[in-house]
Amino acid sequence: MTPPLTVDAVTVAYGPAAVLRDVTVLATPGHLVAVTGASGAGKTSLLWAMAGLLRPARGAVAIGATPLRDREHALDAGIVLIPQDNGLAAILTAQENVLVALVAAGVRPAEARRRAAEALGRLDLSGQADQLVEELSGGQQQRAAVARGLALRGDVLLADEVTSELDAANRQRVLDLLRDEARRGAVVVLATHDPQAAAVCDAELHLADGRAELVRG
Repeated sequence: MTPPLTVDAVTVAYGPAAVLRDVTVLATPGHLVAVTGASGAGKTSLLWAMAGLLRPARGAVAIGATPLRDREHALDAGIVLIPQDNGLAAILTAQENVLVALVAAGVRPAEARRRAAEALGRLDLSGQADQLVEELSGGQQQRAAVARGLALRGDVLLADEVTSELDAANRQRVLDLLRDEARRGAVVVLATHDPQAAAVCDAELHLADGRAELVRG
């Protein structure tokens, strides 16, 4: 059973300026949690702290009872981040981007190819698997990044604004797939400015002025 992901009274600062102050979150397996707020409210900073990319100035992020040390520890704990900028290598194909991530995670090549094809198919990208990322539209790139995240099958999936470039049909497709991850038993956190995307989540944490308020769930 996947342990919960806990953010305990976390403050995140860039230099002297605190972006987040005393934020507490409990994200449990099987539930889809939305993190909302205006641009600049700290949604990405919170997900980066959850992913071990940002060390809190105060407080702690933990997976179960174990405090998260850094990104390497987060990867070992099965924490997968789908970043807002998609993080894809433009000179690789969509399929190669997924394969590289899987092989780096220790998946055998044959299994990696199978999982990459399956994930791209779930995002309706089978026809674009062999296209370079730089040849894909913004929405296709976003879906390829989601496919990579799903293929990794993490215990925790952190998705940062993964529907912002998508039309209504593909937005629903991605939200359904995130829900499937929660049903699988993963912890799923979605940072979004889209109220419709937030509405389908089980809980909503709203960020404003560096503070967090649980508005639903």
